[in-house]
Amino acid sequence: MDRSDLELVVAIRDYGTLAAAALELGVAAPVVTKRLAALEEKIGQRLFQRTTRRVSMTAEGETMCGRAVVLLQDFAALESQLQESRSEPSGLIRLASTFGFGRMWLGPALARFQERHPRTEIQLQLTEQLPDLAAERFDGAIWLWAAKGRQTAHWVSRRLARNQRVLVASPAYLGKHGAVKNLDSLQHHACLIVRENGGDKGITGGPAFDRWQLQRERDKSPVQVRVQGPLASNSGELVRDWCLDGRGIMLRSLWDIAPHLACGELVRVLPGYCMPDADIHWLAPYRPEAPRRIRLLIDFLAAHFSDEPWKKTGRPGQ
Repeated sequence: MDRSDLELVVAIRDYGTLAAAALELGVAAPVVTKRLAALEEKIGQRLFQRTTRRVSMTAEGETMCGRAVVLLQDFAALESQLQESRSEPSGLIRLASTFGFGRMWLGPALARFQERHPRTEIQLQLTEQLPDLAAERFDGAIWLWAAKGRQTAHWVSRRLARNQRVLVASPAYLGKHGAVKNLDSLQHHACLIVRENGGDKGITGGPAFDRWQLQRERDKSPVQVRVQGPLASNSGELVRDWCLDGRGIMLRSLWDIAPHLACGELVRVLPGYCMPDADIHWLAPYRPEAPRRIRLLIDFLAAHFSDEPWKKTGRPGQ
C-alpha cells in the first residue's frame, strides 16, 4: 500500500462517487474503479459498498480512511518541513524587549540576524511593561528577568545568557565618602534608586523600591537591605549617569555598566553580593511547532549571548 492508495480511499469517501473521486484525482473513472478493486483484493477487505449512484463505506473502510487521513497529514507535514529546511527563511518576526537592553545589545544582534537572512522582517517594540505576548500577537520577547503571572503558564522560556545586577559607584564618590565596608554601612551612603516598573528595577516584584533584595555569592543566601538617597528616577540610564557623576551608589546590570567597569569609571562595591533573577530570557507563547525563522532566531540569540559579550569589551559589535 502506498500514498496514492491512501489518497484514493479518502477521495472516494469525501466525494461520494467513483466518478467524482476520479475528477478530484485527475484520472479517468475506470482507473479509480480498477485501483479500488486491486486495493481491496490486496488487503482482503471490502472498503466500499457500490451502487449505480453512490458508494458507502464499510466498517473496514471507515477504519482505513481514519488512519489514511492521519498518515496523509504526516506526509504533508514532513514534506513541508523538508522544503522549509532547504529554503531561505522568510516572514515577519514581532518581538518585544526592554528599552536599555533592546537598544544596546538586542538591536545590533537582530540587525546581524536579518542581514544573514534577508527575506525576514523584524519588528522590535521596546517597552518597560511585558506585553501579553499571545493577545498582542508577538512571536516572543527578550526579557531581563523570569516572568511571572497567570498568562506565563502558557509561555515557553529559554535562558539566553546569565547576568547579574551588582553594586557600583564611581571612584570619585568613594574617595569623598569612604569605602563601603559592609551591608549595614549602605544605609549611611547615598543610594541611587531606580523606580521602574520593569527593566533594571531595584527590587524583585514589589513596590518597595528602597529595599534591595541581594544574594551572597558565596552561599547564595538571600539578604535584604533598606537603602536611601536624595536622587531617584524611573530612568535607569539617568541613574547610571548620576552614578558616573559621583552622586551615589547604584544597583545595575552588568550588561549596562560593563564598559564603565572595564575602563575604571565605575568600581564594584561589596563584590561578594549581587541581585538574583537578572538573567536574560527568551519568552514566547506556546505553539506546537514554531516557524523555522523563529527557531533560527532563538538559536542565533542563544549563541550570540551565551558568552555574555558585555564581559569581553563592554560594547556591542566589538
